[in-house]
Amino acid sequence: MPKALDSEIQSRIQAFASELEELIRASALEALSEALGGSAVRAAGRRGGNGMPKVTRTASAPGKHQKRDPSELDALTESLGAFIAKNPGKRIEEIAKSLSTSTKDLALPAKKLIATRRVSTTGQKRATTYHPR
Repeated sequence: MPKALDSEIQSRIQAFASELEELIRASALEALSEALGGSAVRAAGRRGGNGMPKVTRTASAPGKHQKRDPSELDALTESLGAFIAKNPGKRIEEIAKSLSTSTKDLALPAKKLIATRRVSTTGQKRATTYHPR
């Protein structure tokens, strides 16, 4: 086989393999997106600086800092205030365990109660205890 023909065959095989690899990656990203309810990532079809397809978040994807529903937040704030009124001197970890929620979910309601002066605190960091005013 002439060298020029062999070189042309190798070049086309390489191009085909690259296109096939790109299609497989796009298919895998699409399957992942569907498996996660459409909130994952989608390949944009353009290439990034590293030669890989660019990956973008969809518009409907829930963000890391998504806001909570105000009515749910108000309800949690009220239940936290009522709990502190009945159980003064508890730490946030104890309160969260009793309310069957996470300390992260109680951070904003606790700040709201402190800001409105319904609750006061003593101690620092994890040793902070909450008291009704």
